Amino acid sequence: MSATLRSLTVFLFAAANMALVLAAPPALHAQHPADVIHQPYLLDTGLISRSISFENPTGAPGEGGQAASHLGAGRKGAPARQIKPGETVQLCDIEGSGTIRHIWITTERNPAVQRACVIRAYWEGQQHPSLECPIGDLFGFAHGRITSYHSAVHSVGPTGGRNLWLPMPFTTRARLTFTNEGEKAVPLYFQIGYTLGDKHPADVGRLHVLFRRENPTTEKQDFELLPQRKQKGRFVGAVIGIRNLTPDQWWGEGEVKVFMDGDREWATIVGTGSEDYVGLAWGIQVAPFLYNGCSLNDKNFVSMYRWHLPDPIAWQQEARITIQQIAWKNGLLETQDDWSTATFWYEPSPSAALPAMPDVAARTADIWKD
Repeated sequence: MSATLRSLTVFLFAAANMALVLAAPPALHAQHPADVIHQPYLLDTGLISRSISFENPTGAPGEGGQAASHLGAGRKGAPARQIKPGETVQLCDIEGSGTIRHIWITTERNPAVQRACVIRAYWEGQQHPSLECPIGDLFGFAHGRITSYHSAVHSVGPTGGRNLWLPMPFTTRARLTFTNEGEKAVPLYFQIGYTLGDKHPADVGRLHVLFRRENPTTEKQDFELLPQRKQKGRFVGAVIGIRNLTPDQWWGEGEVKVFMDGDREWATIVGTGSEDYVGLAWGIQVAPFLYNGCSLNDKNFVSMYRWHLPDPIAWQQEARITIQQIAWKNGLLETQDDWSTATFWYEPSPSAALPAMPDVAARTADIWKD
């Protein structure tokens, strides 16, 4: 074959391949979803930006800010609402494929309000919530005690402005509600930022959040951060609250244990101590970092957290995660304390119902008092 003929053959082959690429559906062009954080300069991502608040409750284009105040139409007419005792309001009901990327809320700062008000999320039309958690613990702090700090998942302002940054993908529908289970009306301000047009696989992980509390725990029975889940998933982490019921002893010698994919009596992943699990040592100290730390250590109340974002804990079939209640007083001993957790993980939809959440009386008993 002559050099000219070889060059022509190569050219025609390349042209044919290019024609196939250009003829392929747009979804095949993008092999990976848009990285909106690390590639902010990409402009043609196919994503559509939307936001929902009381000023635009549907997120529809060109529909925001129409409510009127005494200043006139569109002049801060509906920034917030009073939510009555027992009332549930819908925060959003989004159809299509997309990702909730940010939630900001604020309300009254009373500690009881942080445990009495609950957010629930329903993915893909599922009848039971995949996310069910009091607003304080969901947004990064236990015991109803607002402390200003930030991590890779949360940022909390000193007066209770709070943000949740974990992405929440969905393929057909995302519905979130806010319920006031307290005894008096509370103000609610919120904003949900999301994108539409995300190309998610059918089995993409949907965010799940579970609130649990045992007040007190049962001696020699490890506290469950994550009760048994029976499909593939990834543990994101937890906001953990402890109220030390025996102040003359150190509460935190218990080890985290991750039982996964066939583990029964013995776990695959095992920690070395409670404060060790959140990346600290030799007792607990207020030290909030990006993926780990403690935001409250006062009057025997502790709020600490750990995020497994750069160090994933994933499973293919099943998982269960526990932490022991072991203390130190002249040696190791079994103990009982007041433990709570907001546990975050991803798993596909449909998913099993969450265990029942403690009622409002159990959630608000013995919490922080200002």
